[in-house]
Amino acid sequence: MKKFAFLLGVSLSLLGIPSAKAQFDSSINIVTTAVPFLRISPDARSGAMGDMGISSAPDANAPFWNLAKTTFAKKRSAVTFNYTPWLRDLGLTDVYLASAAAYHQIDEDQAVGGSLRFFSLGNIQLTDFSGNILNNVRPAEFAIDAGYARKLNDRFSVGVAMRYINSRLVVGDVGGVIYKAGNAIAGDVSLFYDGTEGGNAQGLNAGLTISNLGTKIGYTNDATNRDFIPANIGLGLSYNFVLDGANLLTLGVDVNKLLVPAPPIRTGNFSVDSARLAEYRNTSVVSSWMKSFSDGSGEFKDLTFSIGAEYAYNDQFFFRAGYFYEDRTRGNRKFFSAGAGFKTNGIGINLSYIVPSGSGVNRNPLSNTLRFGVLFDFGGE
Repeated sequence: MKKFAFLLGVSLSLLGIPSAKAQFDSSINIVTTAVPFLRISPDARSGAMGDMGISSAPDANAPFWNLAKTTFAKKRSAVTFNYTPWLRDLGLTDVYLASAAAYHQIDEDQAVGGSLRFFSLGNIQLTDFSGNILNNVRPAEFAIDAGYARKLNDRFSVGVAMRYINSRLVVGDVGGVIYKAGNAIAGDVSLFYDGTEGGNAQGLNAGLTISNLGTKIGYTNDATNRDFIPANIGLGLSYNFVLDGANLLTLGVDVNKLLVPAPPIRTGNFSVDSARLAEYRNTSVVSSWMKSFSDGSGEFKDLTFSIGAEYAYNDQFFFRAGYFYEDRTRGNRKFFSAGAGFKTNGIGINLSYIVPSGSGVNRNPLSNTLRFGVLFDFGGE
């Protein structure tokens, strides 16, 4: 239980969820997982559009969102690097997400790609229940994946990827419990429909992704004490409006749902709550995917919405905006974002910003989040 409480606190802080209210509002039932950094938008372009990226025009960031998009990318090869200082509005200076992604088109119908994410939680001081200092740790997590995409015809493509996840939160003896780094293996399946002839024409793009389908992750030698990773299903739609030969406007929306059931709501009866929690934690991975649609917690409340817009001038200057929505009972993340980009001679720079909202204890902890990205295109179209 100590580990579970520790991971819960880390999960909520990573995602910027205002967890204090959860103690007083029984309707709040946040779905928590291990390694929640996998659900943080890793790139500046999508971050500017409210974390919308499943069906947006393919670029070097495609392996983060939908590997199937890479077969329709304009350039044969591309690589990108992104950096996000995390929760700086809370005064944290050593927490960040760094990421890289790349793809290469083998021929007109096939592509390979992969990505790397590294999340540093900074320096954390551990104490016992009496407040006595135990030691300092610098927890960090990373995930690396690689995959293959292929066109099925001139409009459809499919992609598959495998991912290795390592989560080093605490290692060694802490309060009498021996902790170790957690490891997991997961896979992604993605589909993409291109109705815009590679993004140059007016039309509809669509994408479907099922990501992080994999093993549970554990931090001790207790095989029964393992946590779910953030398996997710996402649907994206976007539409290109060609205003003229130099001006293009894209509007899109992503809808995502965690394939993780909501934890049991506390009743106040220790024996009942313990039994329910044990049953929840012993649920198999495949069963958890199914139960996420039928756990009785209000499945529509589990959905998050990312609405984004991108204006491009001459495929060189880009202005973006977006909005992210999550239900109050699932974490209450709501924010507007904006950003810009510039591309020339195969080099692009992207910047995104989360607009501050709220005040006092209700201030959004993600306010003022900045993301920086640079990408490089190689090869002909």
